[in-house]
Formats: sequence, structure tokens, C-alpha cells
Amino acid sequence: MKLVNKFLFVIVFLGLIFVLGCEDRTDLNQPQVPSTGQVSFERFVVLGNSLTAGYQSGSLYQSAQQYSFGKQIANLVNAKFEQPLASDPGLGSRLEIASLSPFALKVNTSQGAPINLNYAAPYNNLGIPGAFAYDILNATKTSDSYSAKAGSPNPLFDVILRGQGSQFKQAKALKPTLVFCWIGNNDILGHATSGGTIPYTDPNTFAFLWKQLADSLASLKTKVVIANIPSVTAIPFFTTVPPVTKNPANGQIIPLYGQTKTGVRALVLGQDLVTLQATSVLTDASGNPTGVGLSPSKPLPNAVVLDKDEAAAVQNVIAAYNATLSSLASTNGFALVDVNSFFNNVAKNGIVTDGLKFTTEFVNGGLFSLDGVHPTNQGYAIVANEFIKVINQKWGSNIPLVNVSTVPGSLILAKKIEKSKLDTPIIPKGILDNLLF
Repeated sequence: MKLVNKFLFVIVFLGLIFVLGCEDRTDLNQPQVPSTGQVSFERFVVLGNSLTAGYQSGSLYQSAQQYSFGKQIANLVNAKFEQPLASDPGLGSRLEIASLSPFALKVNTSQGAPINLNYAAPYNNLGIPGAFAYDILNATKTSDSYSAKAGSPNPLFDVILRGQGSQFKQAKALKPTLVFCWIGNNDILGHATSGGTIPYTDPNTFAFLWKQLADSLASLKTKVVIANIPSVTAIPFFTTVPPVTKNPANGQIIPLYGQTKTGVRALVLGQDLVTLQATSVLTDASGNPTGVGLSPSKPLPNAVVLDKDEAAAVQNVIAAYNATLSSLASTNGFALVDVNSFFNNVAKNGIVTDGLKFTTEFVNGGLFSLDGVHPTNQGYAIVANEFIKVINQKWGSNIPLVNVSTVPGSLILAKKIEKSKLDTPIIPKGILDNLLF
């Protein structure tokens, strides 16, 4: 009898182990999907230009696109997010580091190719490098884009739109539950990067185009997030080459001379801006001074100088653009990401996030890629977090921020870079000419 009782005890004991072992513990193994509050990411669409496309270092390529800010947000909320991927080294003029001592750039002359052109539906990320405000509603292919009308056709419109209509038309076809739209940078940036030699979109025209776009976005009857235009003084393209330099003969600080609309004059620190493209005329391929810019007889060309009057005009245009965007966001109930204030603060103070410090310094700052305009992978993560903060605040979401320290691919160098004899990077002539913004 005792033996039977022991046997029954063992059976019961084993049964309990079996039951406990089979207890459903799925909640311990699967990560929690964050609460998105009033926002649904079921059909999440992003419209815009290079900044939304994930473009960096002068090219559109898969290993960077996977860290576009839209994709990083989609990953956090487990949302489907199809992008127009391009194989490495990408579509465009991919910039790479040729040397650290002295620091020099080169272009990878190889070209990638589109990977998923046959994807049947519209892409979730419809951002097109080089797009203007006009293009979101009106451009359906390369030949009718704003840049084509200006004489510079951009083949990426055909690659991304694939004959299915404009960015907006394709977004509408997806019946989106959430739309991001960040557009307008190119309406002023091309003017600024050319030293004021290329026209900008008049603020009244910009307001007209964006009013049409805002009305169209509002007609979707869905959640919409827009972002404003950052200041040109917040990006390395305009801050890396100061308007003063070291005299190569004695090391003393001297002004650079530049051609302006009012004639040749000495440039002034804190007032005039010199673009990154000036490096290719200041020094030769070895980093030795060419003599250009060091005297009134050999001034920097106007195309690489944004003088104080031009810089002030650019800032006024950006302020007008942003006033339009703020008004339209308020009128239509859109969420607005103030990237202008954010980047101005980073330019002044830097930013520390997840134990990492970022600044707007060219290359060493970690925030901007080699073209001096577009963010790095980690830079796009920081942008993603600004969008998340606004969404959480406006719609009661609880989306966690991207852990920037887990995002690879920023410019981590083996040693400190050494610059040319004029304390500038060495950038061969012409390699920044084909940048898209």
C-alpha cells in the first residue's frame, strides 16, 4: 500500500511539473509593442526629399536607407515600411574617406542599382532626393519635376515613383493611417549652397504651394506630421570653412577674400559664410594652398561665398517658410516638428544622448555625413526621436525613443583627422557638384 501511495505521489508531482512547465509565458518572451495612443502605424507613409529618403554622403544606398528616420520609427512600432532600396554603393556620387592624414574625400565611381522596382504597391517611404515643395503634388516622373523644368532632370523621380503618380497620389492610394511630410528644404538650400547664384522659391509661392499641399493632406482625414526648415548656419556645409585662415607663410590669422555681389572684399568672421566647396579651390589635391582666397587679386568665387547680406536674406526666407508651416499646422491640426530650433540648439551646445555626444562639426561631430548636409545613421536616429517626442505629446502615445548608441554606421575614425595647411579638409574639385538635397 505504501508503495502504491508513493507511486501515486510521484505521478501527481510529475503532473504538477508538467502543468507548470506548460504554463503560457508568451508575455515573458515577446517584446511589448509600445502604446501608440491615438495613432495607428498600420499604413504609415513618409513624403519628402533626401532627408526623408535616408540619403547620406551624396548617395542613396541600402545600408543607409535602413536607418532613414521613418524606418527607425517603423521598427520601434513593428510597422511595415517598404522603401525604394538601392544596392551599395548607391545611386549618386557616394563620398568616401580617402585619407585621414591629411583628411581627404573621394567619390566611389561605382554605381548601385534599384533592388525592389517590382514591388507592386507604392512604397511607404516616397521621399525623393532633390524634391521641391512643388513636386509632392505635381511631379509624376523625372521630366515633369521641378528640377527638370529648371534644366536639371533628376532620374530618381522615375526610380521611386515608377509611373504610379505623384508622391501624394501614391500616398493616398495606400489609405494611410499616418503621414509624415518634410518638404521645402530644397526651395532655399540650392540657393544657399550655390552662394546665392541659383534662385530660391519666393516665400509667397512657397505659401501657395504648401497651402495646396496642406489642403490635400487634410483631405486624407488622417494623422499628419510635418517638419519645418533648419537654418543653413546649423549644417557643416556652411560652417566647416571659416572666412578667415592661417597665413601659410607665418601662421597668422588673415581674412579670406571673396567675390560678392558688391565686389571683392575681405570676408568677416561671424557674418560671411564660405561653403564646403571652397576647399577645392583653396588647396590642391595634396592640401597645399593654391593662393586663391588669400589676396584681393585672387578672390574666392561668388559661388562658394554666402556674404552677410545673402546669408541674412536666406535666414529671412527660411523664417517666412517656417511661419507658413506653423500656420498651416495650426489650422489643420497637424503635428509640427520644430527641427529649426532643435538644430540651432545642437549647433550651439551639442547634444548628449544615450551616453554619446554629438555636435555639428564636420565629420568629428558624428551627426552629419560626409556631404556636410545629410545626417549619419545615428543622426537620423536623433531626428527620429524628435518626431517621436512630438507624436507622443500630441496624441498620447508612449513610443520609446530610439537608443542611438545601438545604431551603427556613424563616422568613427581610427585617429584624429589632420587637415590641410589652411586647416580645411581636402575635397577634390567637382565632387560636391552633384549633391541632391
